[in-house]
Amino acid sequence: MSVLDRIRDEVETHPVVLFMKGTPQFPMCGFSSRTVEALTAAGATSFRAINVLQEPEIRANLPRFSNWPTFPQLFIHGELIGGCDITLELHDSGELARMVSEVQQA
Repeated sequence: MSVLDRIRDEVETHPVVLFMKGTPQFPMCGFSSRTVEALTAAGATSFRAINVLQEPEIRANLPRFSNWPTFPQLFIHGELIGGCDITLELHDSGELARMVSEVQQA
């Protein structure tokens, strides 16, 4: 399986996927940390987190897959939501909580 197929499989198999630096318990950058905090505050009780620091092939190819150059990258229902700034904006507006709620009810 190619790395692009692996990425596609992750985002299609799991309703919420966060490609981040580090883990939710031990984020390795401030942007990843704030994104995890926003997801948790929005009610995401569980989500798939992939540490791109331990997955160099994913780190190198995800920007090509998503057409998004930076990390973290949040996907919900297979769709790229965005990075830290967009996730925080969605959280502040209440939209992230709605999106997470829909995923958890599905």
